[in-house]
Amino acid sequence: MSDSAISTPNIPAPDLAKLGKASVFARIALLMITLLVVYASWYPLSGWRDNGMVPWAYLSDAMPRYWTWFDLIVNILGYIPLGALSVLALYPFLRGLKAIALSTVAGILLAMLMEAVQTYLPSRVPSNLDLLTNSIGVFLGSLCGEFLRTQLLEHSRLRSLRHEWFSDQASSGLIVIGLWPLAQIYPQGYLFGHGQLLPIISGWLSSAAGTPIDLSQLLWNEYSVTVEQYLMAEVIITACCMTGAVLALLCQIRESAPKYLLAFALLVSALVIKAMANAILFAPDNALSWLTPSAAGGLLIGAIMLAGLSMAPPTAQRRVAILAILISLCVVNLAPANPYFQSTLQDWAQGRFLNFNGAAQFLSLIWPGLAIWFLSHKIHQTH
Repeated sequence: MSDSAISTPNIPAPDLAKLGKASVFARIALLMITLLVVYASWYPLSGWRDNGMVPWAYLSDAMPRYWTWFDLIVNILGYIPLGALSVLALYPFLRGLKAIALSTVAGILLAMLMEAVQTYLPSRVPSNLDLLTNSIGVFLGSLCGEFLRTQLLEHSRLRSLRHEWFSDQASSGLIVIGLWPLAQIYPQGYLFGHGQLLPIISGWLSSAAGTPIDLSQLLWNEYSVTVEQYLMAEVIITACCMTGAVLALLCQIRESAPKYLLAFALLVSALVIKAMANAILFAPDNALSWLTPSAAGGLLIGAIMLAGLSMAPPTAQRRVAILAILISLCVVNLAPANPYFQSTLQDWAQGRFLNFNGAAQFLSLIWPGLAIWFLSHKIHQTH
């Protein structure tokens, strides 16, 4: 029989068009949630020491006798987004059981590593119970990701709105903007005072030198700081960071989108989350303690600036946003410590919120850098 007579069955190839495109949003979000998990698991990242134990010894320990339902639930919930985003990030290359299995195994390995490294941190205790609950969380998240895959990636109204309202390069930018309201959770001395590195560096230097070192105090030791300087610093920080964040959103929005409504929703969500975080971390009476006269003045000035800049071209909005965030970043690190905030901070008992506060602090620290990266990167500047 000749080769030409040999026929092969027509096996239909998968229709990639129907499967949809890979989600850049999901992959960048997965990277961000992974960084948050790492920082939260190792927070406060100080006092590293070798106690002579092997890092995997916790695996063979007996289950902890003392635990709370709060800890179990938080450990499960903390890893659910990781599992869900892993499945969404693997699409369309892996789907179904393969995506669930790979996401679950990868999440469990990450959880094992997080617990193992805690062996070298005096403020953390590696726990096989934490590993178990984290594993349950990543598995449940993987199931959720697979369940939501069709709705979010294949037949999604949200995805349609994203293309109708935002530029083609807005995926990473929307994540940066979405993180800004969440960055308000961690208590800051000034409203929108993100990127405050001096206290972190002071802690590292104090740990290395074995003696307390306060860079802010050294910076202002020779000067008499007045109340007006505190007030002016908060006005500048609030107005500039608010302007930079909202302009970072506006420069991604198409003309057909309800840009004023979206900008207002972003600002309101940030302030609402700030109030809720204060009420939970301190006391309900402190929910609006951040709304000082200087913070209100900064919000007003920021609103006036945005009213004029909202009609500017996207390129101009990007440049002003970068400048505003840089000014806010410089002032928040050079401004003297707010004595009123320091007294309020005495009532903050982190306790069982240690992981949560670590993730919140990480967001507050890195947000200005993320925003400047997005606004200045060439690949994000095509509108």
